[in-house]
Amino acid sequence: MSKVMKIKNVGDYSRWLGHIDRHPLVSVINYAELSPVRHSLNNYSVYGIFFHDEAEIDLAYGCGKYDYKKGTVICVAPGQIGGKEDNGERVKLTGWALLFHPDLLHHTPLEKNIKNYSFFDYRVNEALHMTDEEHDIFVSLMQQIRNELQKRRDDLQDVIIVGYIELVLNFCQRFYNRQFMTRKIVNSDILMRFDSLLHDYYEKSIQLKLGLPTVQYCADKLCMSSNYFGDLIKKMTGDTPSNYIRQYVIQYAKNKLADGMSVTEVAYELGFEYPQHLSRMFKQQTGITPSRFCADFRQK
Repeated sequence: MSKVMKIKNVGDYSRWLGHIDRHPLVSVINYAELSPVRHSLNNYSVYGIFFHDEAEIDLAYGCGKYDYKKGTVICVAPGQIGGKEDNGERVKLTGWALLFHPDLLHHTPLEKNIKNYSFFDYRVNEALHMTDEEHDIFVSLMQQIRNELQKRRDDLQDVIIVGYIELVLNFCQRFYNRQFMTRKIVNSDILMRFDSLLHDYYEKSIQLKLGLPTVQYCADKLCMSSNYFGDLIKKMTGDTPSNYIRQYVIQYAKNKLADGMSVTEVAYELGFEYPQHLSRMFKQQTGITPSRFCADFRQK
């Protein structure tokens, strides 16, 4: 059984590394200043943003490889497990880590908005690979947060630190958006595989056992987290994967209705539990009922 270290607060991780914190809820760590450290597989109760400078880290993405040199950014949220199990080996890391406890965000807008940063639920192989400019921006922000932490605490310090954290998260979002756009060839391959997956789902009658295809099913088959898959499809098509699936299902339904099948027959063939569920989705997507579609089709 894997040995997992519980990171209940930022101090738990700092003590493992031999780092001294200046704030009970926030830790900024420059790995280059620490002695070689042992690996740890961590169960986080805090947020963490980690970026390492090791260019030899080789991360796959779909059928391709990342093509940037400055290392990776990995974000974790409370409830997630990440890292590498301690095998006794000591490694010399370079790069930075920013950890902060959810309590720091109490009564701030970020407490509510942090759930909108979907990259906290990305897998390691979906990490952001930084350009040189992006790397330098992150280092600058880490240094500014650390400088603030070294100042005497006052009523505004936590507000300022949360502001910096929000800035870091917004830069992360911008960099991830850039990554989606600069990897268009790989991404277009994923869109074709998504279409092929939906085609095979019905070709192999999987819907008769599992019902309608779900985003989670498609993401798993494409070896992605559902969040990363959702963000990728949204950037490429302007639509969510769930709506993309619904459009595929409704087009399939139209073809079957045009072939003379009844609404009930089509509903069960598509994997709906009840015909009225198809009728509801059909009207939401097209503005008319399946029966009206059939009537209009016959009049053409």
